[in-house]
Amino acid sequence: MRRKDAKTQRNLESVLICVHPWQEFDMGKHVRDLFDLTGKTAIVTGGSRGIGKEMALGLAEAGANLMLCARRAEWLDETINEFAANTYNAAGKVCDVSKPEEVQAVVDETVAKFGSVDILINNAGISWGAMPEDMPLERWKQVLDVNLTGCFLFAQAAGRQMLKQGSGSIVNIASTAGIRSSANGPFYAGYVASKAGLIGLTRELAASWGRKGIRVNAIAPGFFHSRLADAVIDIYETSIQENNIIPRVGEEGELKGITVFLASDASSYITGQTIAVDGGMSV
Repeated sequence: MRRKDAKTQRNLESVLICVHPWQEFDMGKHVRDLFDLTGKTAIVTGGSRGIGKEMALGLAEAGANLMLCARRAEWLDETINEFAANTYNAAGKVCDVSKPEEVQAVVDETVAKFGSVDILINNAGISWGAMPEDMPLERWKQVLDVNLTGCFLFAQAAGRQMLKQGSGSIVNIASTAGIRSSANGPFYAGYVASKAGLIGLTRELAASWGRKGIRVNAIAPGFFHSRLADAVIDIYETSIQENNIIPRVGEEGELKGITVFLASDASSYITGQTIAVDGGMSV
């Protein structure tokens, strides 16, 4: 019995040695460091209002420098001043994302001011609601120019800088509208096509640049309150509450975490993915 007890004791000691809380493990970066964006610089398009502003705030809270761009100076200036008052390092530039020269100017100014472009959040977007048979061609083109071509132009310009650096993370803001449609609406063919296209573009850019140090992923939000979405939410909120797995519209702050995750080293082995943040709508 004594020999057995002694053997049992040795086994217990071995187990205890393995789980000592003070034992040091070589398991990579500490989790706080994985999400830390100190010293990194992010461009956020459509960053002056709504979910763009929310995502920019999340990046700033994680330590990133910010270059925000938007079409309207009054909204942009207000947000920059608000961020500065909270000691975040933020600058801004008016930009129409469908114009290549304005896109390049944003990237150039970002590098001149901060020294690098480490993160791009392709968020700028517009919409136009109409049945397909009634969709004006000029509106179709306008939505595609901003939502898809604009994202490509910014990815191209920022990607060239990231290729020089040998690293970078691009996060395209798609939509669950690019994943699913409903016979009950909303009906906005241009928007849906642009977001489905953006999901495809995300995969292609990830495949093209992955071996050169650049990761490209997409976030597909469901319904969140914003200037763009509120008119639709007013019509469909009851349906969302009845049918969603999480029976509500997305709340303020619920896009911060996924944005920082995809921008940071916490997602260093993830690329080419589209992550739905929709309360289970796309399940």
